[in-house]
Amino acid sequence: MAKHGAVPDERGDGASGGGEHRRGESRARDAAPLRTVRGKAKSEGPLALDRLIHERIRLGILSALAATDAVSFNDLKKLLATTDGNLSVHARKLEEANYIACTKSFENRVPKTEYSITPAGRRAFERYLDHMEALIRAARER
Repeated sequence: MAKHGAVPDERGDGASGGGEHRRGESRARDAAPLRTVRGKAKSEGPLALDRLIHERIRLGILSALAATDAVSFNDLKKLLATTDGNLSVHARKLEEANYIACTKSFENRVPKTEYSITPAGRRAFERYLDHMEALIRAARER
């Protein structure tokens, strides 16, 4: 007789002969093989999202900079609710891609870092927005 809660195996007696699966345990031997999905977005090429921009903090940086001439490091940090280190890393990636420019100066002997969007960054941001709008339109048409 099977124990309470036990799933009967092939023999039907509930003994752990391989018919049971614990929660979270892989069922690879029972699963169908994976197949290629048609229509999957390419990771490169004109149909691919700009992965550099798509990350939340970097998208927030470009969005803020597209709306104004320049934004200080501290204002971006508050706006995006992130840490100094996190903002620095993401801003550096955008700067290395020539999407933003960083200007460092002093104001009343206090260092001030400001960022602005470059023409290349504005073009990349517009392409990204166009792509997202096309995805939204396509999803709504279904």
